[in-house]
Amino acid sequence: MSLLDPAPKRAEPKLVSPDAIVRAGLCIGCGSCVAQANNGAAAMDWDAYGQKKPIGPASFMGEATEAFSRTCPFSPLARNEDQLALERFAEAPLSDPRIGRYEAAYVGAVAEPDFRAEGSSGGMVSWVAAELLRQGLVEGVAHVAPELPETGNGFFRYRISRDLDELRGGAKSRYYPVDMAGVIAQIRAVPGRYAVVGIPCFIKAVNLLREEDPVLKERIVFVLGLFCGHMKSARMIESFAWQMGAEWSEVQKVEYRLKNPDRPANWYTAQLTQRDGSARTQDWWHLVDGDWGSGFFMNSACNYCDDVVAETADIAFGDAWVEPYSSDGRGTNVVIVRSPLVHGLVKNAIGEGRLDLQPVDHEFVVQTQAAGFRQRREGLAYRLSWPKPGLRPKKRVAPNQHGIAPRRKLIYMMRFGISAWSHRMAWLAKQTGQPRLYVGWSRAALAVYHGVAYGRGRIGKLVDKLKIKGEGG
Repeated sequence: MSLLDPAPKRAEPKLVSPDAIVRAGLCIGCGSCVAQANNGAAAMDWDAYGQKKPIGPASFMGEATEAFSRTCPFSPLARNEDQLALERFAEAPLSDPRIGRYEAAYVGAVAEPDFRAEGSSGGMVSWVAAELLRQGLVEGVAHVAPELPETGNGFFRYRISRDLDELRGGAKSRYYPVDMAGVIAQIRAVPGRYAVVGIPCFIKAVNLLREEDPVLKERIVFVLGLFCGHMKSARMIESFAWQMGAEWSEVQKVEYRLKNPDRPANWYTAQLTQRDGSARTQDWWHLVDGDWGSGFFMNSACNYCDDVVAETADIAFGDAWVEPYSSDGRGTNVVIVRSPLVHGLVKNAIGEGRLDLQPVDHEFVVQTQAAGFRQRREGLAYRLSWPKPGLRPKKRVAPNQHGIAPRRKLIYMMRFGISAWSHRMAWLAKQTGQPRLYVGWSRAALAVYHGVAYGRGRIGKLVDKLKIKGEGG
C-alpha cells in the first residue's frame, strides 16, 4: 500500500490506553494522563528522541480507561475543540471555522513599561497573566520558565508563579518539551484560583481534565492559549549547540529569540550561554534546521493537530506575521479574546492607555498564521488520507487527497519525512558522537525542501522544468 492509496476505514476503538496513544505517535507529552492517574509509579520522562512521554507499569500504560479516553487531547474519543468551545463560550457573538468562537480580536502590543521589551512578541501573554494577579482574580499562574539543566528537568519546565517578579522571569517564547503533570498536582494539592498558560493541545487537555475533576474545575479559572506552529524536541537545542560551536555539557541558558528592535521580528536569533558566561549567537537561517516550516524535530502528534489558535482558551496570543508588523523588531501580538471577563480587562486597559491594541477581524488573524492554517487544514486532510498503523486520530478535518496540487503534496510529504527522520538522524549522531552525520543529512534534506517549496537551487530548477503544479511556501 502506498501513500497515494486511500486509508482503509477502521472501526473506532471503545477505549484507549496511554500505550496505544504513544505507539500511534499521538502523544504530545502534556502529562495529563500522569496528572490524573491514581498510580504512584506513573511519571513523565524523556524518550530517546528528546521528547516527554508517560512511563509506568502495565497497570497504567496498558490500561484503557474511560477517564483517559475522554481526557487525552489526541484521543479519538475525547471531545473536540468545537464541542469544548461551544460549552465554554456559548454566548460569544463572533465565530469562524478557523479561529473558533470569540468576543473580539486585536493587533498591537503592551504600552505599559517593560512588558513588550521583556517578551518575544508584544508582551501580551505576560501582561494578561500579570493583570489577573494584580486584580486578585488568581493566586497563581502555571507557565513555562527557565530551569538549570543540572536539575534533570531540561532547560525549561512548568512552574506556578505567585507574584509579578516570578511571573515576568518566565517571559519569552520556549520551543521546548515540557509537561504539566507537576503543576496539575500542585493545583490539586494547594487551594486557590489559578490560570494556566499553554499551547492549544495543552489548553484542550486542561479543559478536558476540568470536566473530569471538580477540584481542578473550581481552581483553574482561566486558561491562556498560545498560537502554535508545532512542538519541537529537546534535540533542536543540542543541534544548535553542535552548529554554533558550543560545548553541549556546558550550556546553561537558552534564548530562542533574542529581541533586537533594529531588526525585523521574524529574523529569529538563538543564543546559548555556557557555564563560564560566554555566549554563542546565531541567526536561525544559518542553521540547517532553522527553517521552522521544514518540520525539523516536530513532535509526530503535531501532524494530526487542527487547532492553530487555542480555540478553547479564554484568550489566545500569537505573533502578527504580516507587514508592517513582522518588520517591527519590537514585536507585535495578534490576540483573540473569548472570555467576556477577560475582554473587560483588555477594554479597560485600552481605555487607560496601558494597551495599544487595534481591533481586527478573523480574516486578519488567519492571514497572520497563513502557513499554519495550510498545514492544519489542507495538509492535515492529505495526511489523514494516508494509511496509518495503530490508532487513527479523529479530527474536524476530513481525509482528502483530491484537489490538492502536486507540489503541495510534495511539500507535505517532505515535511512529514524531515520531521520523522530528523529525530532518528540526531539520535544516531548523538549515539556515535558524530554530529556531522546529522548536520550533513539535514543540509541535504533542507536543500531538497527549499527546492520544492521555494524553487531554490538545482532542485528548484528541476521542479520548474518538470512544471510541477502548485504554490510553494
